[in-house]
Amino acid sequence: MYKNKFISNSENKRLDLFLNENLELSRSQIKKLIDDGSILVNSKREKAGYKLRINDVIDVEYNNEIELVPQDIDFKVLYEDKDIAIICKPQGLVVHPGAGNYDNTLVNGLLYKFDCLADTGDSLRPGIVHRLDKDTSGLMIIAKSQLSYSNLITMFQNRKINKMYWAIVEGKILEDGIIDEPLGRDVKNRIKFSVTEHNSKDALTYYKPIKIFENHTFLNVKIATGRTHQIRVHMNYINHPVLGDPLYGRKNKYKIEKQMLHAYKLEFMHPVSNKSMLFEDSIPIRFEKFMKRAGI
Repeated sequence: MYKNKFISNSENKRLDLFLNENLELSRSQIKKLIDDGSILVNSKREKAGYKLRINDVIDVEYNNEIELVPQDIDFKVLYEDKDIAIICKPQGLVVHPGAGNYDNTLVNGLLYKFDCLADTGDSLRPGIVHRLDKDTSGLMIIAKSQLSYSNLITMFQNRKINKMYWAIVEGKILEDGIIDEPLGRDVKNRIKFSVTEHNSKDALTYYKPIKIFENHTFLNVKIATGRTHQIRVHMNYINHPVLGDPLYGRKNKYKIEKQMLHAYKLEFMHPVSNKSMLFEDSIPIRFEKFMKRAGI
């Protein structure tokens, strides 16, 4: 059970916006909790658009205890053996259950699809070694055995796994580049991350233009580190946000509202057999549609 009390330090800010900055929940999740009566202002139910006053007392209480159940979730399996699986996560699919996402996640699908998954020490993340944002699609390594999980964790820490992405970003990028800037949680919005020296971790991103459009660029991106929202924050930092990114991006004339970011390539040594492994996915349909609309 999650339970917390907030004292408003804002005047005329919407209730849902205030909570979006103070809870690790989306605005849609917050609205549902408000509608369900799990969020009260001065002990009364209010609407999501309620305008806060200074010193309003906001009580938040909801059940975040989750029981994992297998569910038939649609995703591709590119490879499987007794130790690992390589899957392609669709855009819009949350990786593991959490507040506001109690089921219909990739983990629910993994439990349905595979007979065994590694114990990761987190009951809500069996088999999960790394993750992709909800609206980032692409390839993921799933640990099925304990030995593979342990070795994969070490490999990720030692940067022994090459991860490549396709991204369509705003503006023209004419040359290859490197972004070496530390990332940490945004002090003004807990949902977001930013380039900062405060409580941050190193982050290294390489990018290379593949095709240049009139107002956009199709990039090949490699990350040496796996920080939360890394590509999205780094590209926004250099003023080339990912097209359709609802958190760090801009409105666009194509009305794309989900980020054009896809993890298309994984290259690593098998964590148990030590054989060389290389997996590449095909270009997503949404990328092809955009390029056709852009006249490429």
